[in-house]
Amino acid sequence: MFGIVRPCSHRLGEGLRAQWMAHLCGLCLALRRDHGQFARVVTNYDGLLISVLTEAQAGPVEGSRRTAGPCALRGMRTASVAQGEGARLAAAVSLVLASAKVRDHVADRDGLLARGPVALAARRVAASWGKAGAHSGAAVGFDTGVLVDAVDRQTGIEALAGYGTPLLTVTEPTETATAAAFEHTAVLAGRPGNAGPLAEAGRLFGRLAHLLDAVEDREADARSGAWNPLTATGTSLTEARRLADDALHGIRLALREAEFTDRGLVHLLLAHELSRSVDRAFGGHSCGHAPEASFGPPPGHQAPPAPGNPYGNPFGGEPPRPDKRGFWAGCAAALGVCCTCKVCCADEYEGPWSRKKREGWCGNCDCDCSCCEACQCCECCECCSCCDC
Repeated sequence: MFGIVRPCSHRLGEGLRAQWMAHLCGLCLALRRDHGQFARVVTNYDGLLISVLTEAQAGPVEGSRRTAGPCALRGMRTASVAQGEGARLAAAVSLVLASAKVRDHVADRDGLLARGPVALAARRVAASWGKAGAHSGAAVGFDTGVLVDAVDRQTGIEALAGYGTPLLTVTEPTETATAAAFEHTAVLAGRPGNAGPLAEAGRLFGRLAHLLDAVEDREADARSGAWNPLTATGTSLTEARRLADDALHGIRLALREAEFTDRGLVHLLLAHELSRSVDRAFGGHSCGHAPEASFGPPPGHQAPPAPGNPYGNPFGGEPPRPDKRGFWAGCAAALGVCCTCKVCCADEYEGPWSRKKREGWCGNCDCDCSCCEACQCCECCECCSCCDC
């Protein structure tokens, strides 16, 4: 389960954690119900934001929850899970974007996908997911064509981008795709006045997702010679952090303009947890606007070029991460993680595809959760100094 918003259960508190799990399980079960068991592998943390936003605007309505049967990821317990148009939209978006991700892996000939028969099977899976996502999107009035177009444009933009290309030129297709998905939640919830603010929040969320992925992968990409937006455009981490902080601020302002029946979980995920995701990716808590926020090498230090990287490695000597797994190897690892309940029970586990270290949902954390637990992430966060919302 991939995504940049991965909240700690201690910070969520009991009530918000139950809501968050309801949407996560709702997305997973919507994928299974409409598209089969295998489609559940595209369940992701960020996709459930679509379901969360829809319910936060519409409020509790009859039929928006159902009791799901026992599941290994819940310790074989039943649970109340979200259902309805929000979950179906989240499933459609997740399928289309996963389809694009598989096609990208095939094009890059990653791992086992370099072999013809495996690549052929992966293309068929990607095509199936793309059609299924389009069908589910149409069922809730969402044209997934905007997502497909964004993915297709991304490839062309990356091919043309070079040293000096504005980084926001590269992130634009992702911004457009997420803006469309966020905006449609206002349509589903019957809140047309929220369409503009949520489109802006979605655009900036897409920018953040692209930025953080580039930051987290930069060392592995430099070693393998893979294309990375920061390296290709010559963007420093200081500049990337500034753009990330500006996006965070813009998301908070956009959410203020939107009307919600219950904004508690939305506020926690898109104000507090998104900020923590940025800190986690950049490896610190410094603000990108502060003079001391330099994440590169000391002045005068010239890092040696990385093998296969024509631009060198301007970002210092962080230990290299292990290579990512290919698509099918990642699927096998995902099944193993799920069947052993590591996602919810382990203190730390390895991401099936990225091989990055993840915190288990119920694992211990070393964060200071007292502030957010005290205010339960209400609209008035005077007790929290971590955001300006």
